[in-house]
Amino acid sequence: MMKMEWLGHAGFCFRSEKNVYFDPFQLTSARNDADVVFITHEHFDHCEVASLKQVLHKESIIVCPPDCVSKLKDLEFKDVLLVEPEKKYTVCGLSFETTFAYNVNKFRSPGLPYHPRGNNWVGYIVTIDSKRVYHMGDTDVIPELKNVKDIDVALVPVSGTYVMTPEEGAQAVGIFSPKIAVPMHYGAIVGTDADAKKFKELSSVPVQIMQKIVR
Repeated sequence: MMKMEWLGHAGFCFRSEKNVYFDPFQLTSARNDADVVFITHEHFDHCEVASLKQVLHKESIIVCPPDCVSKLKDLEFKDVLLVEPEKKYTVCGLSFETTFAYNVNKFRSPGLPYHPRGNNWVGYIVTIDSKRVYHMGDTDVIPELKNVKDIDVALVPVSGTYVMTPEEGAQAVGIFSPKIAVPMHYGAIVGTDADAKKFKELSSVPVQIMQKIVR
């Protein structure tokens, strides 16, 4: 049976036949048990070398966009699989597909979004223990969400500033209707528990607010 752990911010661990990590961040103790680590993009709060060292071992596989590779050179792991949006892949017996993840209304300066579509950063839909888990990455409500189907668990950024607000997160899950939505990307850099609660209040689908695993 699949077990889900929220590691804080956008970091998660799913335990089943494989130990699957997404965007580990600010981990303070060694686990070194990852079969696969999915990295959505190269920003420091999603591709953090210190936390990767806590989860990787010599047989781990890293899945990431190409611009993450320069950060991985001093890490010990088996292999890296480079990905781009809207493709299907298999790694360690896990089938997954990638989605676009980008901003449409969050800008660092006029005309320059924090997460440009042209960077080809991603979200991941990974089948774990027959469940389709969608880590949305750092994204806004984008047209490509209408292509997302049959999601069991959606991990939804809700902090605003760099990603969707709670209101936008509720709009997003209304587009693709996951069986359950889990708010993320709050409580570390930006966003608070109030954002997660607001998202739950507004969502048209069931929401599970998780407690951070502290280890």
